[in-house]
Amino acid sequence: MLKRAIKTFRLDESGITGLETAIILIAFVVVASVFAYSVLSAGIFSSQKGQEAIYAGLTEARATLEVKGSVFAYGNTTTGNITAVTVTLTNTMGGDAMDLTPNPTGNETHVIIISYTDRNQHVSDLPWTASWIGRNNDDYSLDKDEQAVIRINLSTLNPGPATYDTFTIEIKPLVGASLILNRTFPAKVDAVMDLH
Repeated sequence: MLKRAIKTFRLDESGITGLETAIILIAFVVVASVFAYSVLSAGIFSSQKGQEAIYAGLTEARATLEVKGSVFAYGNTTTGNITAVTVTLTNTMGGDAMDLTPNPTGNETHVIIISYTDRNQHVSDLPWTASWIGRNNDDYSLDKDEQAVIRINLSTLNPGPATYDTFTIEIKPLVGASLILNRTFPAKVDAVMDLH
């Protein structure tokens, strides 16, 4: 009789083992699906953040200015003073329009800030004017495919720039990277000097 009871229990235990296996299998599937959902959510979130960073970088790059051609300096041959620098600007990559409302007296409300630095001084906001060459729509906005000549007045600097002076002009738009021009004035002051 004892042998029969043991055989009966053994047969019943095989059914319980199958049920336990099914429960464990379902638990693994549930845990794996929760884990997969977490991984997918984290991947989607990180790809969205990466996309935001790429778009922010493109916006920053599209709103940047670039130099077209040479940088020219103008001088007074009688006094030997360098009075102005001109640079032709356009948008990079056909980017966003830039507000080039001029600052002719140094006291105007304007968006583009132009600073000057040499071995003797740093001026954070120089007076400047803008004029357009080629195609334009007669406003102060530098649009796609337009070119503007920026004339930076150096006559207010004290001491004024001299021959062989190395200088830096930084053109800072409201949005985008600054445009930095490093040049050296030539040995002789002429009416027009190409600073390459």
